[in-house]
Amino acid sequence: MGDVLAGFHAAWEFESDSVLIRFERGIRTPKLYQALGERRIPHEAIAAVTLSPGKRGTVVLHAVPRPGADPLMEAAAGQLKDGCDPYRLVLPAERETLAEYYADELRARITADDDPPDRYLVAAPEAPLQFKAYDGKASFDGKQVSFRWFWTGASSAKWKAGDQSFSVSDLTGVEWRSPEVFEGHLRLLRRESPVAQPAQADQDPAAVVFGLGYGPVHESLPFAASVLAAVRACGPALTSDGVGAPSVPAVRRDPADIADRIRHLGELHQAGLLTDEEFTTKKTELLAEL
Repeated sequence: MGDVLAGFHAAWEFESDSVLIRFERGIRTPKLYQALGERRIPHEAIAAVTLSPGKRGTVVLHAVPRPGADPLMEAAAGQLKDGCDPYRLVLPAERETLAEYYADELRARITADDDPPDRYLVAAPEAPLQFKAYDGKASFDGKQVSFRWFWTGASSAKWKAGDQSFSVSDLTGVEWRSPEVFEGHLRLLRRESPVAQPAQADQDPAAVVFGLGYGPVHESLPFAASVLAAVRACGPALTSDGVGAPSVPAVRRDPADIADRIRHLGELHQAGLLTDEEFTTKKTELLAEL
């Protein structure tokens, strides 16, 4: 093909074996798109193509990724909002006929395969990568993940454990929970651990927790995808939703940690990210753990 279809925030170039997606840079462009820059999606990484009406006089061309083909989407585990989905191209409604043409052309080049591929087909964001979480700084150099704790946010359990470094070869997967929901976090799933990993991410030295302004999607998700891809390159990995992960017993929290979490909860409430009911419910749940 080789033609280009430009929409809002991105342009798709249709090539003989792939779709090259180039994301725009601008104030209105989702930050995740800007962080990704561009992505090449091989036809074999696409499971289906749809075209549907969008909002306010638009249509949406959606290349549905094949499960297990893209480390970014596997790490996201369905948590991305439509407006941040890199596989969606939003176009003015008057381009619907043109979009349908390209959708048909693309459908003719993909083959249905329900089995997950034995390797990632879409390249992961390249290391080195780093971001600031609520309780520490996470960095990844391609071979090792490091967590350095912040005295203002880290729990006493993490301070006692000290700063952490994990070799990719010692991991089995990554669990990413969006920072746009309560108790978002990035947890490393360890291959062998002398003790079971705590159920709460704020108590787990192999996890960093997110907070208001900490660990945003455009920083933490590419980080998770890069680590996940490196882990898979070393051997079989768990999916980002934690399937196959060993169960871990609940850990009774330190009162000081409960107070920190309630204070963080209050910040989210004051910022309007939690309703009065949600704030009260979560606060009650935390107090019940004392």
